[in-house]
Amino acid sequence: MAHAAAPRPVKLMALLLLLHSALWPGHKAAPLDTASPLPLPRSFVLKCLEQARRVQAEAVEMQQKLCATYRLCHPEELTLLGHSLSIPWVPLKGCSSQDLQPTRCLRQLQAGLVLYRGLLRALVGISPELSPTVDTLQLDVADFATTIWQQMEDLGTAPAVQPTPGTMLTFTSAFQRQAVGAMVASQLQCFLELAYRALRYLRGP
Repeated sequence: MAHAAAPRPVKLMALLLLLHSALWPGHKAAPLDTASPLPLPRSFVLKCLEQARRVQAEAVEMQQKLCATYRLCHPEELTLLGHSLSIPWVPLKGCSSQDLQPTRCLRQLQAGLVLYRGLLRALVGISPELSPTVDTLQLDVADFATTIWQQMEDLGTAPAVQPTPGTMLTFTSAFQRQAVGAMVASQLQCFLELAYRALRYLRGP
């Protein structure tokens, strides 16, 4: 028996998810399932949600300024440059619907924030117009990472050694620094979207 064609919005969403996974393979954007969540203190979750919203707003502001000032309005067009510079990423498989693991998810979220802090640190001095935004964003990402780390310590699930940002990126031109800024701002927004949904789901009663 023939199956009815999927509604157009479903097809569009599938296409967007496919495009997203091709551009940023470390980010799993699949919706969270309804397995039993790990109870987390409401105060912790609310603080994280507030921090996620603040950091995301700052990342949007950074991306808008890069677009207005340098015409870097389509970060997906810079993917090859990102590969050539070996920009690292942290997979979020522990936060996906296929393999939801609360402890692993929190560790990956914290490690990802540490990574983005390092990438933002490499962008310091990008331009007089953008430097204040980058500085603020770097501080808020670091605070967010610390919040999650402290909660993992309280739960007894923190790894023995804290993640580190790794080797700082170096650039051969101002354009490279600006282009990486556009990619980081875009990737950070995608990362925070998943972090936001995962934290809301992992919230206890």
